[in-house]
Amino acid sequence: MSGSELLASLYDAFARGDVPAVLGAMDPAIRWHEAEGNPYMPSGEAWVGPDAVVQNLFAKLGEDWDGFTVHPKTYHDAGNVVVVEGRYKGTHGGTGSSLDAQFCHVWSLDNGKITKFQQYVDTGKLQDVMGAGVS
Repeated sequence: MSGSELLASLYDAFARGDVPAVLGAMDPAIRWHEAEGNPYMPSGEAWVGPDAVVQNLFAKLGEDWDGFTVHPKTYHDAGNVVVVEGRYKGTHGGTGSSLDAQFCHVWSLDNGKITKFQQYVDTGKLQDVMGAGVS
């Protein structure tokens, strides 16, 4: 299975709510980076390990958003690195504001496991929709 095929299957699993399938593809020491300025991790520092990703991101997405969805559109496969372009959509439960934002995800793979994730997104748009500033 190519990196693009693996990631397409994981985006599909995430959309179905199959978080265990997504976590199962992560290396135990995955380094997960949100874009600098993202309200969930403004510093852009990495969360390390699948449990940290669940606690600091996946659980919060479920709590904070009504119908948060990730729509991958284009996959660029470079072997052990796959770049995915797409859009985030959803309504923030706290503000009632809608999000429709372009993203770019850079995934690093080793032996079929995800070792690193880097998000790029318009963090100003996220901050506005979420009613959050960066300290």
